[in-house]
Amino acid sequence: MPRLSIARRNARIVACAALWFAFTSAHAADVVRLPLMHDNKFPIARAVEVPAGTTLVFHSGVTPSAKDPNAAAGTPAYWGDTKTQALSVFANMKESLDSLGLGFGDIIKMTVFLVADPAAADQRMDFKGFMEAYTQFFGTPEQPNLPARSAVQVAGLAAPGMLVEIEVILAKPVKSRNAK
Repeated sequence: MPRLSIARRNARIVACAALWFAFTSAHAADVVRLPLMHDNKFPIARAVEVPAGTTLVFHSGVTPSAKDPNAAAGTPAYWGDTKTQALSVFANMKESLDSLGLGFGDIIKMTVFLVADPAAADQRMDFKGFMEAYTQFFGTPEQPNLPARSAVQVAGLAAPGMLVEIEVILAKPVKSRNAK
């Protein structure tokens, strides 16, 4: 078998690599978000399909910053209510995602941990307050991509008075990670 010149061999390698990146990038852009059944308009996806050639990023849980660092630690005045904490979590998450070259539209799965609101007589999580924050970032005209999502009530989080922690999984096309 004749030997290829180094230039021809390198040209073939580049062509193969370009085809591979084109193939994986085309599929990575095809994340499919399946809506809830029965025309339910609740702002989450029923399921999300992620094609081969996509990098998955497992982001650790994000917690809120103090609303008022001068207030007594662990108090509602220090942390704020569920909506305030959720808005803080999303602001902290945005900063982290931006630094990774990702955005809210890349989130495919979200797990929300909520502690019962101490002001609630029924000792239940303030799901309404969480949703008031969530809907400012998901299902909007600017960011219509909805993640598959679970929200659970937990007994407590890392710090007293903290009511919200959110962890996410993101899908990122391989090409965009290599392009950085």
